[in-house]
Amino acid sequence: MNDSSPFVAVIGGGPAGLMAAEVLAQGGARVELFDAMPSVGRKFLLAGVGGMNITHSEAKGPFLGRYGARRDQVAALLQDFGAEELRAWIHDLGIDTFVGSSGRVFPTDMKAAPLLRAWLKRLREQGVVIHNRHRWLGWDDQGALRIATPSGETRVQADACLLALGGGSWARLGSDGAWVPLLETRGVHIAPLQSSNCGFEVPGWSPLLQEKFAGAPIKSVTIRLDDTAPRQGEFVLTSTGVEGSLIYALSATIRERITTTGSATLYLDLLPNQSVEKITKALARPRGSRSMAKHLHSQLGIDGARAGLLRELSAKDDFLDTARLADTLKNLPLTLVRARPLDEAISSAGGVPFEAMDEGLMLKQLPGVFCAGEMLDWEAPTGGYLLTACFASGRVAGQGVLRWLTTS
Repeated sequence: MNDSSPFVAVIGGGPAGLMAAEVLAQGGARVELFDAMPSVGRKFLLAGVGGMNITHSEAKGPFLGRYGARRDQVAALLQDFGAEELRAWIHDLGIDTFVGSSGRVFPTDMKAAPLLRAWLKRLREQGVVIHNRHRWLGWDDQGALRIATPSGETRVQADACLLALGGGSWARLGSDGAWVPLLETRGVHIAPLQSSNCGFEVPGWSPLLQEKFAGAPIKSVTIRLDDTAPRQGEFVLTSTGVEGSLIYALSATIRERITTTGSATLYLDLLPNQSVEKITKALARPRGSRSMAKHLHSQLGIDGARAGLLRELSAKDDFLDTARLADTLKNLPLTLVRARPLDEAISSAGGVPFEAMDEGLMLKQLPGVFCAGEMLDWEAPTGGYLLTACFASGRVAGQGVLRWLTTS
């Protein structure tokens, strides 16, 4: 690499931007990365608190199915850099990985920081220059990048620009969606940013449930939406509704249903491993002077938050008929009316549509400008799927830049 090498500006220091920078540096480009935050990879590090879930080990078909309506587009991104390639790349950094009981893949020490440190060391050795506290403000009239720095605004003239600015969730970590109007003013259509992997609100919990059970987990249950296949896992009660992995897995479907009809009703099975017949038989046993609450606890183990949720969502008459109560335990309706605010969401849906870019992720409206990561219009549940596609999109965009530089 020398001063005659093409100069590429990468805007955004998350996984997609850092991966793009690596590909570009390996391809002979002179790379400078600009990030608005005091250090890069902040959302990546926070996502690793409690265990860095880097990808997932499930088979390719189900894996790609996690990307919903954008399955085909994300499949193209993952074609040469899927879960196995990502694990091999991590191993090359000197970080071992393992597959957990859920199929999720983690670094052996469960931490994100050692991986990020090793990666940044390699990027610096490859000549990548990283500028922190440098916020992109768009372009000037001559096409130069406007960058706000601690010492004032500067202009950067690059041969190509790669944007990896994240979505609109977790603004305090840098993903604030401030890039949306900057691209829209240049004629790029942006699908509205929406909450994904988020909590949802109910019409209103009773004060009793809020005071006693907000923050309590509801474990070993299944949920379904209408006639969809039930999913088993757990979720958490909040002061306004529900959140947690089981809810996140259905967040796109729930959000779309609310948008279409104004609400979405989930059906909870509080005893997924027991049949209606078995439950009915247990409830029909004599309870003597015991209350129904104590009877439910002694016969079926329904207590605590699950008992509170049952009382909250069922009718009083349900407790007067054992068959009816058994059916309620297997089909407890939970109505959701809105998603929690975007800044509380783990990730966002919406962004730059794939239709606005070529196969190398260059904006058709802005030749020489490429996009990657969560700012693209796709979404996926937690479980390593988000990170895998972010890494892969950074590689595809970096390769796209290199091809464009040699042909333009």
